[in-house]
Amino acid sequence: MTRVLVVDDEPQIVRALVINLKARAYEVDSAPDGATALRLAAARHPDVVVLDLGLPDMDGVEVIRGLRGWTRVPILVLSARHSSDEKVQALDAGADDYVTKPFGMDELLARLRAAVRRAEPAGGGEDDVVETEGFTVDLAAKKVNRGGRDVRLTPTEWHLLEVLVRNTGRLVSQKQLLQEVWGPSYGTETNYLRVYMAQLRRKLESDPSHPRHFITEPGMGYRFEK
Repeated sequence: MTRVLVVDDEPQIVRALVINLKARAYEVDSAPDGATALRLAAARHPDVVVLDLGLPDMDGVEVIRGLRGWTRVPILVLSARHSSDEKVQALDAGADDYVTKPFGMDELLARLRAAVRRAEPAGGGEDDVVETEGFTVDLAAKKVNRGGRDVRLTPTEWHLLEVLVRNTGRLVSQKQLLQEVWGPSYGTETNYLRVYMAQLRRKLESDPSHPRHFITEPGMGYRFEK
């Protein structure tokens, strides 16, 4: 059973989410502030976190960074903040998706399901290990190794990497990447791709400003080269 941690200081939103999630057979924990959220996450190990950025004790971005220090749990940000910069800041800290208040419950639940799917292990098959001169991608184990050390990726970073690696040498369009990684309702949120490609390059490229493996085709999409 999927366990959801809801972090929000607005009781009516928490109540609505708890009712809707429990009606769909999710287990739900809730926290009214960041400190409680971090404690509950460590104690209960949720499968996905729904996080409001405007918390009374700390900014939600701090909570994201606190979680990303030890877990890859999918994080779905829920916030009244509308600016692109704030969305990018949350994504850059390690969030997987961003829903702006007020939101439709059906859309939120669809995005939550997509976030959980992205975190699920992929099935094994041929050519599961892809090697470059700098790092190795094990598609079956969902692991990346660079210089003898495992590289910690968020579920969304991993899913983006997986799509590109499985299409080695081929251009993957922006729309295709958005729909495969975030879901069929996406197609124009190219800022998501810019943020996550920058993160993959920082973690895996020897010179992120001059990428060797994660190539941008301006206005078209991205390509992975071994």
